[in-house]
Amino acid sequence: MTLWLAIPLCLLLLVILLFVLVLASSIHFHFRLCRLGKDDRIEFDIKAVFGLVKFHYELPALVFDSLEQGIKVKLEKSGIAPVKMDSDKEEKIDRESVTEWLKNIRTALKATRGLKKWLVGTLSHVKITKLDWSTDFSLGDAADTATAAGALWGMKWTMIGWVSRFVRLQRNPRMFVAPVFRDEPCFSTEAVCTGKLSAGYAFYAGLLLLRRVSKVEGGLGRWKKLLSRTQ
Repeated sequence: MTLWLAIPLCLLLLVILLFVLVLASSIHFHFRLCRLGKDDRIEFDIKAVFGLVKFHYELPALVFDSLEQGIKVKLEKSGIAPVKMDSDKEEKIDRESVTEWLKNIRTALKATRGLKKWLVGTLSHVKITKLDWSTDFSLGDAADTATAAGALWGMKWTMIGWVSRFVRLQRNPRMFVAPVFRDEPCFSTEAVCTGKLSAGYAFYAGLLLLRRVSKVEGGLGRWKKLLSRTQ
């Protein structure tokens, strides 16, 4: 009789131990944006549970058709998770899709009490461990290129200052602007950002968001419809 009680008790303790270990881990992310000439590439990686769960998102192509037709993007997804996923999808970012995104944002704001406050609070626990951004460019004229280089420096550091208001920078960002004095215009840039968020706080933030949604009448139903539309 004692053995039959000990087995489920040990299993329960093991589940609790695994749950504590998961909460003690961190969710790591890596973002990379690269543009060289007409070639674009955006990559986003997420690793969690000590690397047992991995997701990789990649935009290997961004094609601007026109102001009316918008931008054509191809999204590649892959990952190692409880359910493995591998899929490619082509979409267009045009006026209609932007209008739909704005509509979804308004719906989320109405369906959640204090969504902005929750978002700011969650971002304040995100730790940025690396932030590098280099840009080489030429406007085809030496004087114009030198002037634009100074303006680009100012723009970059203004953006970094704005970002640092919401997340924690663990090390100083490295910003590079290299004016290329050539007769023809050229442009290349690469931005790399890595960071992490405590899995324990992510779990807590999820519960807090659910609590805020439940305080709004019909909030859960609105979020359910919103998530079904975005899939």
